[in-house]
Amino acid sequence: MTSSGDLVIMLSSFLSLFLLLLALINIFLTQWWTPTRLQKLMGRQGIKGPCYRLFQGNNKQISDMKNEAISRPKSLSHDLFPLVQPHYNSWVKTYGKIFLQWYGTEPQLVIFEPELCKEILNNKDGVYMQVQPKGFVRQILGNGLGTAEGEHWAKLRKVANHAFHGESLKNMIPDMVASAETMLQRWKNHERKEVEVYQEFRLFTSEVISRTAFGSSYLEGKNIFDMLSKLGSLVFKNSYKIRLPVISKLFKTSDEIEGDKAHHNADDNSKISVDDIIDQCRTIYFAGQETTNSLLPWTVFLLALHPDWQEEARKEVLHLFGKQNPNFDGIAKLKTMSLIINETLRLYPPVVQLARKTRREVRLGKIIVPANVELVIPNLAFHHDSQIWGQDVQLFKPERFSGGVAKATKDNMAAFLPFGMGPRICVGFNFATAETKIVLSMILQRYSFTLSPGYVHSPLHFLTVRPQHGLQVMLHSL
Repeated sequence: MTSSGDLVIMLSSFLSLFLLLLALINIFLTQWWTPTRLQKLMGRQGIKGPCYRLFQGNNKQISDMKNEAISRPKSLSHDLFPLVQPHYNSWVKTYGKIFLQWYGTEPQLVIFEPELCKEILNNKDGVYMQVQPKGFVRQILGNGLGTAEGEHWAKLRKVANHAFHGESLKNMIPDMVASAETMLQRWKNHERKEVEVYQEFRLFTSEVISRTAFGSSYLEGKNIFDMLSKLGSLVFKNSYKIRLPVISKLFKTSDEIEGDKAHHNADDNSKISVDDIIDQCRTIYFAGQETTNSLLPWTVFLLALHPDWQEEARKEVLHLFGKQNPNFDGIAKLKTMSLIINETLRLYPPVVQLARKTRREVRLGKIIVPANVELVIPNLAFHHDSQIWGQDVQLFKPERFSGGVAKATKDNMAAFLPFGMGPRICVGFNFATAETKIVLSMILQRYSFTLSPGYVHSPLHFLTVRPQHGLQVMLHSL
């Protein structure tokens, strides 16, 4: 007779074998069967792309191409697309304007057709979801406004709209001015000397978001900024590394499990929870600081290269404000500066691509896209497309926006997407624009600036597009 101990051992062995079999089936389905089947399905519709590779998809190819592009010597050129996204630059020429690539085992349909991208972003039928972040990205953003869906998103969006528009935005202007004054006080030690403005703007934007959103200061929130910066660095460094398939598919971190609960139960909640508020704070701290900290140095860089436009912007600022601090009503009248900011956002957009995911099978143009396929919108490529902007596409020409965005893009509004489009357009774009106009106005009232001889031009995509070696300028008091 079999003893109870032997029975336990047998059951344990059987369970172990059963779990191993499940793991092997899972690996077979996720790592080979599903990707191969989808690749053939899209191929029958004329959609090609780089071949799927077991476990890694196209991650290693993309990583190698990016590293090679970064290592090449660079001229003082604004031709950002082949530098920042060399894989897209190569594959769109090889496979056409819609192609399939693989982020590990995740299929990504990259779409170089602005009209189709417009349809995706407008999302009139609600079939295109936000892509849910994983791992460290979820820890940075949580289930905040940028990733929420359905009624949960609608609630958060309503609160955010109130916070970043109208009277609320107007009330933030004094804090923006005070933060700029603090920065400019430091600059007095650098007059007729070199100043590294990228780091200066990082301190400034951190101070602004601390004051306006949390009634605090950068120093009080320094630990939070440092932690978010470290998490952001981990995300970037590991973005194309492969996670072990058994671990990534069969197990989740506790943070991901909690995030899934918030996602699935969102429509059942009628109130904003404490967790919602915490996630919103993460999003505001990260997105509110990073995007403006990308826009500001590139604007100063372009004005340093183009003293004629720098002088035009200064004349406008002095005409509207004299030597007084800028105000809410006045910044809306800064037309020349608006042209400069738009052209900067075209050449050096903080965000280089947008992504959505199909909720169900959907017809997009002439193709049928299965459920759970990620759709990638390469807005950086649109910003640098000579067929849209003309042969002078790589030149800094703010006047191209003098008739408005619609005229500049020949009514192809999806060709200029620095803050997205449609119902999920970045809620903070008015905040970012106001912040940029205020600090630039206050700089132009006090200084002219030129590029330092020590500046090395090397734009890097690190969460946002930033100057890899910082931005050094020479300050000249007026």
